Amino acid sequence: MKPAYERVDFGESCSIRVYHRRLPKIPFEWHHHPEYELTLTMNSRGKRYIGDSVSEYGADDLVLVPPDLPHTWASNRSIDASLPQVAIVIWFDGDWARRMADCCGEYEPLRRLLRRSASGLAFASDAATAVRERVDALLSAEARVRLAATLDVLCLLADAHGEPLASPHAFASSNAAGRAGRAGRPSGHEPERINRVLALIDARFAEPLRLAELSAAASLSERSLNRWFVQHLGESVGRYITRVRIGHAARMLADTSLPVSVIALRSGFPNVSHFNRQFKSMKGTTPASWRSQFANGNTTATTTVNLTERSPSLQRRKSRRGTKKSP
Repeated sequence: MKPAYERVDFGESCSIRVYHRRLPKIPFEWHHHPEYELTLTMNSRGKRYIGDSVSEYGADDLVLVPPDLPHTWASNRSIDASLPQVAIVIWFDGDWARRMADCCGEYEPLRRLLRRSASGLAFASDAATAVRERVDALLSAEARVRLAATLDVLCLLADAHGEPLASPHAFASSNAAGRAGRAGRPSGHEPERINRVLALIDARFAEPLRLAELSAAASLSERSLNRWFVQHLGESVGRYITRVRIGHAARMLADTSLPVSVIALRSGFPNVSHFNRQFKSMKGTTPASWRSQFANGNTTATTTVNLTERSPSLQRRKSRRGTKKSP
């Protein structure tokens, strides 16, 4: 399923965009854009699709999506049926955030947040509660108040617990694949030695990879390499390699009709039973169930997928002439 490209309109003289979305249900709108997106979803239950990550979500769901990673939420059930489903959406540019960190030491946490969010992050409930407490400021009529609240929220999230979501291979399905095909690696200003290891994993994930070989490529001890991975990517080397392999397998399950055994082998799992266990552990479902669910774009049994519906908070680039839809 090809994601639609969406153009975010920041408005005149604004460095961020905040949107207050209220709907009876959240439609399936599979899309991507070059901005970071922080979304707090309230009074809603359904499925969250972030690249090749598919998860159930509920009250106060807080997720940071990196640039060019296809994503959508989909729900037709409100927690409180008498109230609309609500999403507070914040878009911001990565270069802007890094410049803020460069010129103001107080905003150094922004750089840390960008590093951690390379594959998307789902934050814990305490972080969602902290953001919810700042909603009034985020929705202020004053642009400077919205900006200050956003900076406060982003710095807070830099140290908050978050679960990595998509695998690096999830970026390859967007229109920006040429630019973001290896976007699962850290976002700028990271040690070149780690980038060498990431490039090696990206090129040879289907082969047996020994930690000693990866450590040699980085000119680091095995212990130091693992420590750097945890610091910059939020997970161990072994966990990262497994996510790369499972992400590749997930894309093949969605995009091809190859047997599961063949997909397992091409993804670096010579043992199908081991592949099935790892896939279910990471994705929460079997390869066969995932293929049926994601390849068809199903959300819930009663949800109709309609990719022609567009969020009023976004502008779609329909042609080279720049035709736009008003937000």
